Amino acid sequence: MVIAPGTRTKEAGGAHRQRRFVFLLLDKFTMLSFAGAIEPLRIANRVIGRPAYSWVLAGENGAEVTCSNGASFRLDIGLAEIEREDTVFVCGGIDVQAATTRPILNWLRREARRGVAIGGLCTGAYTVAKAGLLDGKRATIHWENQDSFLEEFEDVKLTKSVFVVDGNRMSTAGGTASIDMMLKIIAQDHGEDIANTVADQLIYSSIRTDQDTQRLSIPTRIGVRHPKLSQVIQMMEQNIEDPISPADLAADVGMSTRQLERLFRRYLNRSPKRYYMELRLQKARNLLMQTDMSVINVALACGFASPSHFSKCYRAHYKTTPYRERGSHGAAAIQAPRLSI
Repeated sequence: MVIAPGTRTKEAGGAHRQRRFVFLLLDKFTMLSFAGAIEPLRIANRVIGRPAYSWVLAGENGAEVTCSNGASFRLDIGLAEIEREDTVFVCGGIDVQAATTRPILNWLRREARRGVAIGGLCTGAYTVAKAGLLDGKRATIHWENQDSFLEEFEDVKLTKSVFVVDGNRMSTAGGTASIDMMLKIIAQDHGEDIANTVADQLIYSSIRTDQDTQRLSIPTRIGVRHPKLSQVIQMMEQNIEDPISPADLAADVGMSTRQLERLFRRYLNRSPKRYYMELRLQKARNLLMQTDMSVINVALACGFASPSHFSKCYRAHYKTTPYRERGSHGAAAIQAPRLSI
């Protein structure tokens, strides 16, 4: 491998210290997030020219675990005691609530008491939060899981960042966000030159920071670049529990209600009221599938004054009732997963 001229590690001339990562693989974990974390470490070793990083795969049964795409991995260890200097990454994926078992929670709490640094990749942040290890900390999780996470973990300062490092607690939003966080860790350990060389080897041309958000901008998502339309949609997304009337939305962006109606019809082929309703129902569906909240509480969290009105609107949009939706998801969670990509 050709290393760029001038590339140096921060340890040059000092003692060589190997850093070890323990990847706790939950049942049905997401391979992309796991690969995005482990591959930068492998490449960093090649760039540095020695095994600066090592890793082991851990799991509850200590034998084998299967990820969400069906591939199986042989584990190195079970829930054994690890070194205090290790860093644990909990790799989550679909059905993370079911994969978050009592033995795993107890293991994480025990290792945290011993001072081990712990992070969650993708929905792994749910497991770390469930263990109580993110209370008072900043964290992130895949955007599809944010609504349910906010409802369950009020003491966690949830952000929309691609990754978050808060002291010895870390989290990523899923997908390729693991690459960004590992590049930050490598830069801290061995310098920016090494991290940039690793990124080049990955053909990773745009390194994100913890200031970058995980979702596309509103104009990119809706395929329309209209500042007032984007502003209104942003207000809608931020006010799901207490919906704002179309008249107030229009007034806030300096338009009449009729102008706002025409704007939505022209670019989104639906009224502001219809678009807002679809946002609220989408959040309701996420909460039904990802939490144990009662249907009544889901209705209230999404701005519906009564369960009957919520059920009527839900059925008109999704062709099923909230109760049946939850029942069918519970019976067919494997066939129709909704947690993360």
